[in-house]
Amino acid sequence: MRGNAKLSGTKTPQKINFKSLIDTIKLMWKGNEIRTILVLTFTLLSALAGAIAMSFTQRLYDEVVPLFESHDENAMSALISLVTVWGSFLAVELILIVIRGQIIVKLGQNTLRKVRNAMFNNMEYLPIRFFDQNKYGDIMSRYTNDVDTLDNFITQTIPNLISVVTSVFALFIMMLINNWLLTIITIVILGLIMLLSTQLLKRSTKHFILRQKLLGRLNGYVEEMMEGTRVVQVFNHQDTAMSEFETIIEEYRQEELKGNMIGNVIAPLNGNLIRIEYVIITIIGAAFVLNGNYTIGLLITFLTFLNNFANPIARFAQQLTSVAQASAGSMRIIDLMTQEHEVDDGYVTLVNYNKDANGNIIETDENNHNWAWKHPHEDGTLTYTPLCGEIVLKDVDFSYVKEKQILYDINIYAKPGQKIALVGETGAGKTTITNLINRFYDIEDGKIRYDGININKIKKSDLRKSLGLVLQETNLFTGTIKDNIKLGKEDATDEEVIEAAKVANADSFIRMMPNGYDTILVRAGENLSQGQRQLIAIARAAIADFPVLILDEATSSIDTRTEQIVQKGMDKLMENRTVFVIAHRLSTIQSANAIMVMRHGRIIERGEHKSLIELKGMYYQLYTGKFELE
Repeated sequence: MRGNAKLSGTKTPQKINFKSLIDTIKLMWKGNEIRTILVLTFTLLSALAGAIAMSFTQRLYDEVVPLFESHDENAMSALISLVTVWGSFLAVELILIVIRGQIIVKLGQNTLRKVRNAMFNNMEYLPIRFFDQNKYGDIMSRYTNDVDTLDNFITQTIPNLISVVTSVFALFIMMLINNWLLTIITIVILGLIMLLSTQLLKRSTKHFILRQKLLGRLNGYVEEMMEGTRVVQVFNHQDTAMSEFETIIEEYRQEELKGNMIGNVIAPLNGNLIRIEYVIITIIGAAFVLNGNYTIGLLITFLTFLNNFANPIARFAQQLTSVAQASAGSMRIIDLMTQEHEVDDGYVTLVNYNKDANGNIIETDENNHNWAWKHPHEDGTLTYTPLCGEIVLKDVDFSYVKEKQILYDINIYAKPGQKIALVGETGAGKTTITNLINRFYDIEDGKIRYDGININKIKKSDLRKSLGLVLQETNLFTGTIKDNIKLGKEDATDEEVIEAAKVANADSFIRMMPNGYDTILVRAGENLSQGQRQLIAIARAAIADFPVLILDEATSSIDTRTEQIVQKGMDKLMENRTVFVIAHRLSTIQSANAIMVMRHGRIIERGEHKSLIELKGMYYQLYTGKFELE
């Protein structure tokens, strides 16, 4: 099982990736400039208001308290006056903090929306290779767990860090004004505390980065087991699956434990060190007071400043753990957002055309199913080649990875309207050939030509527009049956939808559904049988009216009786089209114009059904049951 793979051999960053955090902040800034400026402004003003409010402590002890001690009749009015102004500053600070909090919530949600949109938009244009190499559960974890970590970073960590910086700056100025010597002593001690915190942070960060990776792997494994629940139970694989799950969850627990054990030490350690510093400064300040160089009011005010100066420092240390977690999550998010799109150097496009009185091709926007390849030339002229459906693979070699070649010297000549069948064992390379025709992957050597045009010159979207694909996996989507069929042609009318369903022999069972064509399919069509889902997929291909059709085990999930019914619709669907059929059931391909028998990435036999039977080679053994497909 894939769940056994270890992360220990993976090259993983083990320190905070500030570049990914900066990229995240840039995303937050773009489009939210006013909100961001307001947050910064309100944070600065609230910190300033709080610092000024603290300075009233000195006036309280040096000006008001002596009035009460001397029983001055103006003592109460002086106290009320002082408290009123003092309270006004505190009220302003509170109001600014509340308003800032509301803005931050909107700022955070706007940013997360942009991040998810950017991730999804980029993902939609990634090459198939990316999805072959990454588990779906791991990709999903980036949208959920990693984005949640980023949400905390934006709405909690960043505002706290800004508040810390502004508060520290404002208090530092006030402390310098109060007593520069005590301020310098304070800064030296706090510097040592921050140095210690930074060293601890480095140790915890590597564990948080590994934790996020393991969380993605954990989600991928759970998704895999959920999809394969029936198989797991049928083969009594529960104990093994549980053992593998426990291995992953234990790795995750260890990294979570190590990261949090170190991270949780930072705050209490800093808190106690700051208390020790408070005692030291109190002793030194008391000596100043005894020498007559300092008033008790100034000392109490400075200690108030120090207490409030140390608190942001302690909060900053606490936020370092969140920064480490955000770094781990943002790296995975930015990685998905910056994955390179599928390379497409094609310039030949597919267009509809009409012919004028002289038989010349005239391009049209009308969707009339008359297709032509549009060639732009360097001199600015255009030529049009009618789409016929001729596909030629000549001397094609291919490998997914360099160390393991999959296809060897593949030669296939599919004339317009021909039906080409590919048969052979699992892993022989049949589906790989169709992947190359679609340009999901590019060949290493040889040529693939479509109507005489090298497919590398054809824009991928236009190439795929001409190729219908019906897979063994149906891939239906949540929505109505009608919507799923119209996926092949979004502007199709209801009449066209019904006609396509009739071609696939799906119309009768659809009309028996509770709401007919408007029946909602849930969770990829779980309310349908496997055969019914396949019929809808075939109808989807029929409505698209592709000139070339690829059927990859398209009827393998349909029972023999249903297959006979569907085959009539399939025959109608395949009329006047070039068709590539991959099939295990050889009874479905006897009418093929050419049958390619593949083994270990090579075509070992080719010909019509009758000639291959007479040859009495591999195909004959397959057909007569003397050799079974694995």
